[in-house]
Formats: sequence, C-alpha cells, structure tokens
Amino acid sequence: MNISFIIPAINEADCIGHAVTSALEAGADEVIVVDGGSSDGTQEIARSRGSRVLTSAAGRGVQQNVGARHAQGDVLLFQHADSWLDSSAGQQVRAALEDRQVVSGAFRQHIAAAAMRYRALEWGNAWRVRWRGLAYGDQGIFMRRQTFFERGPFPEESIMEDLILMCAVRSMGRPVLLPGPIHVDPRRWQRNGVVLQTLRNWSLQTAYYLGVSPTRLARYYQRHDAG
Repeated sequence: MNISFIIPAINEADCIGHAVTSALEAGADEVIVVDGGSSDGTQEIARSRGSRVLTSAAGRGVQQNVGARHAQGDVLLFQHADSWLDSSAGQQVRAALEDRQVVSGAFRQHIAAAAMRYRALEWGNAWRVRWRGLAYGDQGIFMRRQTFFERGPFPEESIMEDLILMCAVRSMGRPVLLPGPIHVDPRRWQRNGVVLQTLRNWSLQTAYYLGVSPTRLARYYQRHDAG
C-alpha cells in the first residue's frame, strides 16, 4: 500500500522543509509539493528535502488536484505546508485501510502552542470528525486514490474545498480519526485570536450552508502571506 503525500504551498519557505522531512519520516512513498506561485524559495527548499515539486495556479483545491493526478500511490494524503506528522502516521494509515470498509480518515491534531484554549480547539476538531464525519484539511485528510477520483476531486474553489470534498466522501462512510498526531502551526490563531478566528470559521461555514458561494466567502478569509 503506497502512500503519496501531497502538500500545497505558496510562500512557505519557513515551513516547507519541516513538512517534507516529516512526511518522509512518517513513511511516505513519495512527497509531492505543488507550488502555487511562491517567490520566497519554497520550491528550492522542497526539492532539497527530497520532494517532487510541481507548479499550478494558486488555490488549495487546484494545487491538490494537480498533485493527485501526478501521484503514484494507492493512497493520497493531503498535508498542509504548516503542519508536520508523527513518525508513525504512515503505519497508522496503512493499518486503518486494511479494513476495506474504511473509506477515508484524518488525524488528531496537536496545535503547537501551550495554552489550554488550543487543547479545546483540538477537542472540538476531533469531535467534528467523530460525530459529524467531517475532517478538514489541517487534519491531514487521506483516502484511497480510487475513492478520491470517484467522489472528488477537490472543487477548485477559493475556499471550503476540504469541506465540500468530505461531504461527498462521507456518503460512502464516515472518516476514521487516527491518533497521529498531526502537529499544526498556531499562526492563524495567534494572528487573529482564537475566539475571533473560530467565530470567523463558523460564520463562513454557516454562510456556505445557507448558499453563499465560496468565491464570495473567500473575500473574508485572508491568505497567510497576505499583507
């Protein structure tokens, strides 16, 4: 069971080396970084750490689809550039997918900050996977290649691509939550504040369910390297 780790990136020079190294140490059979137009050396760092680098238009949905189309693995694992995986992650995925009834999954998070409010976020995100069957991109979504192309690929929207895909995949079976952990950089919560960022996320999701287009919602979600 070969696993392709796919990492979308844009201007992630500070993070991408660690992300690629962790993926290889976690048991990736290949690591593909799909760059959306970096100007800070992201591509060079990714290559130097042992990943294959592809380029595409910017946007996680677009970038992850490009990676998936070029991947060789039986299993696709989508990892954000500002995260890194425990060394047992690949083994956990292989063990989970030995059960043919398991369709997809993700990992428990560890947000790399000490305050208790981050532990509450981790608990809430784990609860969402277990009880709502919805894993988000920063939890390291994985699934069989066949499942991805049957129910996907990612919608090439400006935002919400992970939610939309997982709603489609969930109809085949709820995702499993593996212990991981997947470690996540706390930068977006530290920049905006935990409460404000969480309320913004909930508001965007509610607006999407009420019919507001992802293109319109993207105006209210700042990219990490903006400004």
